[in-house]
Amino acid sequence: MSQNGESVQGNFWEQVGGRPTFEKLVRRFYAGIESDPVLLPMYPEADLEGAIQRLTGFLEQYWGGPGTYSEERGHPRLRQRHMPFKVNPDARDRWLLHMRAAVDSLELSPLHDATLWAYLERAAHAMVNTFEE
Repeated sequence: MSQNGESVQGNFWEQVGGRPTFEKLVRRFYAGIESDPVLLPMYPEADLEGAIQRLTGFLEQYWGGPGTYSEERGHPRLRQRHMPFKVNPDARDRWLLHMRAAVDSLELSPLHDATLWAYLERAAHAMVNTFEE
């Protein structure tokens, strides 16, 4: 805890630049998804912008930004929301590949980069729901 009582995680959103940083991260991530033959079919083709806004809002809220995501969508329930999709290790690794490029594009401090990446890696591994090809 810092002197003002906020945790490092609670300050993270502000420390890395707030919404513009998370929007850049997610837009760069989806630029990779758009050319991925395995992952793109998992996203609503007609509503990629909606997916961008949902992921941006979720990440913002998680890292201490506005609580708009929960206000609009309720509890995140990440595993439940991903169950309709076949998330195997290949899909996870592709997701991480695109997300790594997106994180790199932010040029965060080493501590912020490592903090964000550790969370994203754990989240990606937790979403795996099948080992079928």
